[in-house]
Amino acid sequence: MEKSDRADRAQRHRKRMQRKKEIVDAAIARADQQKGLLLVHTGNGKGKSSSAFGMVARALGHGMHVGVAQFIKGRSDTGEEAFFRQQENVIWHVLGEGFTWDTQNLARDTETAQRGWAIVQDLLRDPTLDLIVLDELTYPLKYGWLDITTVLNDLEHRPPMQHVVVTGRGAPDALCDAADTVTEMRDIKHAYRAGIQAQRGIDL
Repeated sequence: MEKSDRADRAQRHRKRMQRKKEIVDAAIARADQQKGLLLVHTGNGKGKSSSAFGMVARALGHGMHVGVAQFIKGRSDTGEEAFFRQQENVIWHVLGEGFTWDTQNLARDTETAQRGWAIVQDLLRDPTLDLIVLDELTYPLKYGWLDITTVLNDLEHRPPMQHVVVTGRGAPDALCDAADTVTEMRDIKHAYRAGIQAQRGIDL
């Protein structure tokens, strides 16, 4: 490439970046609100809970206080729980008894979910908690174990600067409509379908 061509390319790049910076700066200037956010991580792809726990790490790095409530999951040997339970600014609740195909008991699953939501209501009333993760909450909503109207009302009336992240497949439309940010994880390829077990540090 000749020197003049390199110079022209560099100039075009500089102009593109200048235009992009103007657009980004204008968007940042318009974003002048402060509020507690409701975020939903849904979809069939892997990474919904992992993303939420990444936000837990970020919040702790800022000295914030975090509450975690795990629906469905009944195990207490995951890597994220082993790590985050050691942090003094984290409250952690495992509220489930396992997946529905394990329990096979509708009345028991409903009772477990409702008992768990009573604990979450206390978290949502606590102004000292800056971030709450409701891991796999979409399943109790999808199966009708929890009343969506009650859940949305409790979320709406939480402390104004409290952030909440909800994870799980099949997030109800009403929850997505109420959310400030909704992210859908796509399932393109998964090792499980090739017969590979869940791996510690990756899946557990």
